[in-house]
Amino acid sequence: MDNILIGKNDAAAVELEPRFGNRHGMIAGATGTGKSVSLMVLAEGFSRRGVPVFLADVKGDLAGLSQPAPAPGEKLRARLDKLGLDGWSPSANPVVFWDLYARLGHPVRTTISEMGPTLLARVMELNDTQEGVLDVAFRVADDNGWLLLDLDDLRSLLKFAAEHASEISAQYGLISKASIGAIQRSLLQLEKDGATQFFGEPALDLADLMRQDMSGRGVINILAADQLILKPRLYSTFLLWLLSELFERLPEVGDAEAPKLVFFFDEAHLLFDECPPALLQRVEQVVRLIRSKGVGVYFCSQNPDDVPNDILGQLGNRVQHALRAFTPRDRKAIKAAAETFPVNPKVDVAEVITTLGVGEALATTLRDRGVPSPVEPVLVVAPVSRIGTITEDERRQVASRSPVGPKYDTPVNRDSAAEMLARRADEKAADEPEKAAKQTKAQAEEGGWGGALRDAMLGTGRRQGMLEAMGKSMLRSVGSGLGRQILRGVLGGILGGSRRS
Repeated sequence: MDNILIGKNDAAAVELEPRFGNRHGMIAGATGTGKSVSLMVLAEGFSRRGVPVFLADVKGDLAGLSQPAPAPGEKLRARLDKLGLDGWSPSANPVVFWDLYARLGHPVRTTISEMGPTLLARVMELNDTQEGVLDVAFRVADDNGWLLLDLDDLRSLLKFAAEHASEISAQYGLISKASIGAIQRSLLQLEKDGATQFFGEPALDLADLMRQDMSGRGVINILAADQLILKPRLYSTFLLWLLSELFERLPEVGDAEAPKLVFFFDEAHLLFDECPPALLQRVEQVVRLIRSKGVGVYFCSQNPDDVPNDILGQLGNRVQHALRAFTPRDRKAIKAAAETFPVNPKVDVAEVITTLGVGEALATTLRDRGVPSPVEPVLVVAPVSRIGTITEDERRQVASRSPVGPKYDTPVNRDSAAEMLARRADEKAADEPEKAAKQTKAQAEEGGWGGALRDAMLGTGRRQGMLEAMGKSMLRSVGSGLGRQILRGVLGGILGGSRRS
């Protein structure tokens, strides 16, 4: 299988061998230095070799992958001549557009159950106690067979938990209404962020991200993220969920000729900002082990130190664009980047990074036996597709040819927790009049002659009954007789004693 050419200089070319595409990578550099172009070059290269790609389009310019590049002008022609790309010709790529908000692509959905309490707690910004309460709520739903598909289901479940907090606490562990209230408020914020459309059915089938077109090229799945990036928690949680789903569901494949899917994570720092230690450990585990599932993960960010060292050490393919030493953090980032590249005696990495122009980069990839090649400053090749945005008409044309549109464009609302709990409440409400009627009937049956006789014998709240009156009369009789006997005995003793004396 042909290698993917990243860039060239006068002495060497840096190519990425597809068999090492699942060893992960990183594209870094300051704003405006050409990171998006490098990403497009890699995406096109994988697609031409039959490898599906998933990437997030934060600025809207990656949508140009769906359109052929314009005819080369004088500047581009000079660049192609310098690179020696005689066979270069404009070409569109097979693209499917996705959008969590269903505006610029097919809607991407998952269910509350598939997201799970851990990732859901992250996107809702819950503390440890509230996350524990959410865990209990999910357990209650599982034990009762209540499907959690959308936000209505979660809202109904939380309402049920608040109404039955004491019963649930006795069986599953202490939960408080205050914590439930805090989760409900976070749920309102999640709805405000536009997550209502994200949770539901039909849920995304991972197989639809791993398609090839009729000619055998891998489909490039582009997630419209220009609005999603404004909600960084939702953005990073979604991509982390997708990565976790790939890790859990795909079978082991070991080393193959090419990856099964390549995943580009743009604005990677959002994944790790304020990431809880337990979740960070999970990310590290997924990145380290998903290679054996045939998935390559490529992080795109401004500085290499945006990615934790344990993950950075897993990234074998690197493209580093220019960094500018304007601040102490910039100088620290330059030093860190220079120290992580394979040594090339001919290249002073720390010096070259600050002098690279737009479209130039330092690059290294894995070669035979998985050994990284010496770092080389290269001129990055030009993509064959358009660099920049597309029009609404062009986007509609691409969407009309999509093979997955009929499957995802119409939402489905199955019977789930919200409906089940509503029926439960309705049945309970319907039982109340029936119980009241039975009680009224029993009271009526106790009325009539039987009630009158009971009242006469036992009395009511207003008057005493016959048995009570007879009892009091007997007690008075007995009491007065006994009293007279005692009085006579006492008086007799006193008077008799007087007479004897």
